[in-house]
Amino acid sequence: MNLGLANRTAIVAASSQGLGYAIALGLAREGARLAICSRRGEEIEKAADAIRKDCGTEVLARPVDVTDSVQVERFVNDVQSAYGRIDICVTNAGGPPFRTFDNTSLEDWRKAVDLSLLSTVYFAHYVLPIMRRHQWGRFLTVTSVSVLKPIAGLVLSNSIRSAVDGLVKTLSVEYAKDNILINNICPGYTATERLKQAGNLEEIESRLPMGRVATPEEFANLAVFLASERASYISGESIAVSAATRWS
Repeated sequence: MNLGLANRTAIVAASSQGLGYAIALGLAREGARLAICSRRGEEIEKAADAIRKDCGTEVLARPVDVTDSVQVERFVNDVQSAYGRIDICVTNAGGPPFRTFDNTSLEDWRKAVDLSLLSTVYFAHYVLPIMRRHQWGRFLTVTSVSVLKPIAGLVLSNSIRSAVDGLVKTLSVEYAKDNILINNICPGYTATERLKQAGNLEEIESRLPMGRVATPEEFANLAVFLASERASYISGESIAVSAATRWS
């Protein structure tokens, strides 16, 4: 299937490793030009080099703290200057820490809002007007299945990522006439370094219908499809990648 991504320009945030890297690589393999960022400059350059070597595609890499609106604006401007347009934007950031409400400080709440919600708002603020001028766009957020069903011990994720879901649903209506499709992707248990380091991977897999967690590439496949020409009537959705695990 031709996904129509050749020569599209895609921003993928927090893409030095894990889900962000898998999405960036998947888009590059379909012919998209990339702009990737991460807080760690050395790591994002390594990721860019690996993608260039694998795909032979253009990759612009920048160190960016997505909780800083000035840095996000500068990054978006750099991408626009380099490529002349922005067709796809995937917002992504590390998840907030495991906490119950009693163990969560007000500072924890502030940091989680900055990381999970405001970082998405910043990209939307600077990217959506560019997409509107071209009357084409795909804006994707990466959150968690906690959006679909609260998970014990994840009060920050349950609350703030649900706010991202509300933002996605609202923006999808406001930008529908501009041919800008806006969706939220909800990873379930996926074989990222964060999950592997938790130390209970075998116990988790024993409870899942398929008996295993997803690979980052399996998660990225949905993002690549939703970013494509073929996903032309899907917008305002929160879609789980969790292989028959019930979250709603």
